[in-house]
Parts: sequence; structure tokens; C-alpha cells
Amino acid sequence: MKNSILYSFKYLFYFSLIVLLILYLFPGSLIGYLLYGNSGKQPDLISNPIGTSINHLIFFFYVSIIGFIFRINQKKFLNSFSFLFLVSITLELLHYLIPNRAFELNDLYANSLGVLLAYLIFKFFKKLKN
Repeated sequence: MKNSILYSFKYLFYFSLIVLLILYLFPGSLIGYLLYGNSGKQPDLISNPIGTSINHLIFFFYVSIIGFIFRINQKKFLNSFSFLFLVSITLELLHYLIPNRAFELNDLYANSLGVLLAYLIFKFFKKLKN
């Protein structure tokens, strides 16, 4: 039973990484295009003063939590803190090169913060367990 749950997290993690890559590498906002018919409009998941950066924080937090849960018994780089942190920075830097996308420092901070928060929460619960 435990292995089947871990396999579910494994596939959810890989699927989420693929979705993340598609959303980040699409020239414009794919979600804006699907929801509003306008690839120039970014949806806000939560109304807030920092704009769409909260979307970045939420998604990177989610992907990181899934990756860390999947990693419980493994020591692979692909779902480690270093990998996820590197992905969060690299994908935002790629916005310099992708048409209709723009690099935003707030998004970079939000990406990194999402990974860092997930890591700290995971470490906290791991310490509680021991």
C-alpha cells in the first residue's frame, strides 16, 4: 500500500513538472489564453498586492511538497531541494528569451520562496517524526 502511494506521488510529481514546463515555456500566458482567450492576461488565483507572483509561489510550493514526499526514501537529485531551487531560478530567467514573456524579480522571489517554504515545512515534519 505504501509503495502504491509513493508511486502515485512520483507520477503526480513528474506530471506537475511537465505542466510547469509547459506553462513557463509557452510564449504568453497559456492559462490566460484558455480562460480569457487572451494570452497577454495573467489570472490571479488570490487577489493580493504583489499580483500574479502569488501564483508562482503556490505552484512551486505544491510541486516541491509533492517532490519532497516522493523523495522520503530516495536520494535522487531530480526531486531534491537543489534541483527544485535551480528549476525555480532557471525557468524565470528563461523569460528573457521567450517571446511575450518578461522576467520579473518578484516572480523569481516567489518561485524560490515556494521551494524554500516547502523544504522548511518538510524538514519540520521530518524532525517531528523523529
